[in-house]
Amino acid sequence: MTQSRGADERVLIPTGHDAASYVCVRSLADRGVGAVVASDKDGVPAGASRYCAESVSLPPPRDDLIAYRDALLSLAERPSIRTVIPVRPEDCYVLSRYRDEFEEHVSLPVPSLDQLRAVQDRLQLAAVAESAGVPVPETQRLSAVDDWEGQRIVKSRYNVLADAFVEGMSPSEVDVVKDVHHVEPGDVPDADALREEMDHDPIVQEFVPYDDEYMFAGIYDHGEPLATFQHRQIRGTSYTGGGGVYRRSVYVPELEQVARALLSELDWHGLACIEYMHDADTGEFVLTEINPRMWQSLPSTVRAGVDFPYHYWLLATGRADEINPDYELGVGSHFLHGELAYLTSVLNEDSPLVERPSVAGSLWAVAISILTEPHFDYFAIDDPGPFLRGVLNTLPVEV
Repeated sequence: MTQSRGADERVLIPTGHDAASYVCVRSLADRGVGAVVASDKDGVPAGASRYCAESVSLPPPRDDLIAYRDALLSLAERPSIRTVIPVRPEDCYVLSRYRDEFEEHVSLPVPSLDQLRAVQDRLQLAAVAESAGVPVPETQRLSAVDDWEGQRIVKSRYNVLADAFVEGMSPSEVDVVKDVHHVEPGDVPDADALREEMDHDPIVQEFVPYDDEYMFAGIYDHGEPLATFQHRQIRGTSYTGGGGVYRRSVYVPELEQVARALLSELDWHGLACIEYMHDADTGEFVLTEINPRMWQSLPSTVRAGVDFPYHYWLLATGRADEINPDYELGVGSHFLHGELAYLTSVLNEDSPLVERPSVAGSLWAVAISILTEPHFDYFAIDDPGPFLRGVLNTLPVEV
């Protein structure tokens, strides 16, 4: 980083309609750090916050990733911008892939491209987990599977499809594939159709019968943990899983152990959000995936006392010794738009591996938890803009 900085220090947050970006804006504003919210989308909730210092437009990354990178670099060249916070999968890739170019202007506590590849290639991640002694589902390429008798799921091999990971892609191409297919024992899926749908040879994993889901989050400085956090996911965006929409902060020593072992094996640097299933048969915490960015349930993390946006800022600005890793246990919160997605999944989705809960029971569970624990991700009386913008974005007509 070569430029001198003035008193008006700012952070750049490229985002879409992600809830985590608003928490970053609000958290850093409380510390006197202005946020520049940059997006290729209209109606970004974080940009509607009265705490947002500036909103700017970006070209869509999935139209031309190089043009998107150049637009981000142009913003990073501003003397006031000190760092860039990754919120979306595309930004994790861009910041690690082109870290040298960005670090001419800003400080970036993000993983190297090799580290990113190790966690975003789920086949490679399974090998790393096994090396670290961390439980992980049996994982194979779709093309290598000839036995479909057990319970299986098919999903993308990569968190992000991009040229550094997938042969034949150009530097200007990027995509994010989130489809997950549950396969009933004995059924043989149409492999060619799955490859066409996902644009590569995806992976097949054994289905782990789980009785609970957990998240471990951390911020690391070249292998050293600076702060960590755990929550139990009570509901996700779907009854079959997905990002947490109702969660409660916990501390489980066994979960801490397996998560730290994995990140130590990776000599991790930057943010890590790790999802785990609690195996109903063995009691083990089984790895699902790692995301090297701010996560959907970040608001509940900050509410419990672990302010990861500010921790990221402190690490980026050379003040990691000021990070306070303590947090409060038993703190729950809801992502209201996500609760609607959960209820929609109960109405519309079907899985041969996960029993669908009743509609009435689900409505009752959501209502009771909201009444008894009325804490919400970005509903704030003193800053209603982001929540209202989010509501408008869910309407079937453009407003």
